[in-house]
Amino acid sequence: MVRTEKDFLGEKQINKNVLYGIHSLRAKENFPDTTPFHIEWYKAIGLTKLACYLTYKNFKKALIEKHSENELPINLFDQSIIKSLIKSSEEVAEGKYFDHFIVPAIQGGGGTSINMNINEIIANATLLKLGRNPGEYNTIDPIEHANIYQSTNDVIPSSLKVATIKLLVELEEKINDLRFDIEAVENKCRNKLRIGYTQMQEAVPSSYAMLFSSYNEALSRDWWRVSKCFERIKVINLGGSAIGTGISVPRYFIMEVVPTLKQLTNLPITRSENMPDATNNLDSFVEVHAILKSHAVNLEKMVSDIRLLSSDVVGAKEITIPQKQAGSSIMPGKVNPVIPEFVISVAHKVYTNDSIISSLSAQGCLDLNAYIPVIGHALLESIKLLIAANKTLKENLFNKIEINNETAEKRLYSSPAVTTALSPYIGYNKASELAKEMKKNNIDIYTANNKLKLIAPKKLEKILAPQNLLKMGFTLNDLTELGDEG
Repeated sequence: MVRTEKDFLGEKQINKNVLYGIHSLRAKENFPDTTPFHIEWYKAIGLTKLACYLTYKNFKKALIEKHSENELPINLFDQSIIKSLIKSSEEVAEGKYFDHFIVPAIQGGGGTSINMNINEIIANATLLKLGRNPGEYNTIDPIEHANIYQSTNDVIPSSLKVATIKLLVELEEKINDLRFDIEAVENKCRNKLRIGYTQMQEAVPSSYAMLFSSYNEALSRDWWRVSKCFERIKVINLGGSAIGTGISVPRYFIMEVVPTLKQLTNLPITRSENMPDATNNLDSFVEVHAILKSHAVNLEKMVSDIRLLSSDVVGAKEITIPQKQAGSSIMPGKVNPVIPEFVISVAHKVYTNDSIISSLSAQGCLDLNAYIPVIGHALLESIKLLIAANKTLKENLFNKIEINNETAEKRLYSSPAVTTALSPYIGYNKASELAKEMKKNNIDIYTANNKLKLIAPKKLEKILAPQNLLKMGFTLNDLTELGDEG
């Protein structure tokens, strides 16, 4: 069974029972893509519509309190219609009817198809509540009723910011959760030595506590930056209509709809003081995504280090990561570092999205940016991917990572890199002699010194104690105290 819907372009046959309509169907046919729209944005549009209907309800009440409804120079909806629109938008905000949202994420038209698909869903859901059939738009119309005092150009970017802030709150929490796990690894490795590397070559003594503290510090910066994103993205243009001038919208509605949405969401959103700016400039999305990119960079650096240190390439492993799944269909027993690889893949998808968001935000033309659907899709995708990356790092990597401190310490004392610590005491040239002897005969520093006798054994032992190797620089007192052979 089908129903016939029409617009100024013509007619379409639509399944009788679906809640989408002619505008959605045209979009699906015009944009033959299968990239799914983010349900978080869908729900946020439902909340935004709900704020509009509640504001309309209060607008009607305020008018009737001052004037007789019969004397008003404006037609107002019946209470039953308002009540049903409110209920339908609440359902959309909960994710209901998402299977009737058929517009793909990649599209043209500045988000009009997104807005119209949801208008049709709300209108038809409301018709059902009133005992009518979908498509009976003479009773409830997707534009006249569901889109009352709204424009795609204020509803879609405003709801995108709502969805973004909600996801950023979750990302902020996940970064902190991961940071605590890394801090726990750091605390387990206090005064546990390892070789530090520069340009993938052995360099100087260090510790795993220092390495993991650097990851912890980077994540702390990420957490701080993400927490500041709310300030960058809280200004919305809801009520601004087509280009931010508020044309065809009651002033009461413009003043009240954003506070209503703020109350509904409990988010720090506010109405722009310059609505045309908030409508045609999308640099706030560019700024926020740059912060997300910084976080992706830190995650990639961190897991690339872990993947290298735990690989078979390094020989005896100082770091062992959890074995999560079989790594080959042909090589028995092979286990791959799938968690670091997933996170690296996430990071590069974020870098790609950053390029998309930057270039298409610059493509805004005069009073509007037609590419907000793709910009929004890329932004939400990046946040969700980073949430997933932090989540799996916490659950599947860092809380079960193992550090073999004995192997790390033995490797350090057998590495010429350790001789750097002797330069203040015996000079660079003598330290180089020790390093050459160690490398030539593949022996540790104690054995090499016993042969060359360049420094007293007890003095060497003191200098190479973990607490002294890991000091931040040295003082003249250190030279005196460590010079005492006891």
